[in-house]
Amino acid sequence: QVQLAESGGALVQAGGSLRLSCVASGRTFSRHAMGWYRQAPGKDREFVAVMSWDGRRKYYGDSVEGRFTISRGDGNNTLYLQMNNLQPEDTAVYYCAADQHPYGVATPRTKFNFWGQGTQVTVST
Repeated sequence: QVQLAESGGALVQAGGSLRLSCVASGRTFSRHAMGWYRQAPGKDREFVAVMSWDGRRKYYGDSVEGRFTISRGDGNNTLYLQMNNLQPEDTAVYYCAADQHPYGVATPRTKFNFWGQGTQVTVST
């Protein structure tokens, strides 16, 4: 059974940093696009970042461009999201996602098949 487990969410002050992690189990995603989404209370799920299997393509949402960085760990079954200069509007549940198709195109419109349960990020003023 495929599982994606996010961690690293916390309460942080504005201007601070956090690093989210996502560990995949049940199969390998070394040849698959992976990404991050978030959802704030009362809002639709929002694209945050996506990364191709080989790391050559990375895309970010407009609101996080220049502040967030997506990366993979060794072995490629771990995904990270480094978040710097966090702002209150970044408060949301952050979800990790993975594509079931190997070598799929990684874009902001990638349809991910596997999702984690989410980790809460709260940014205070």
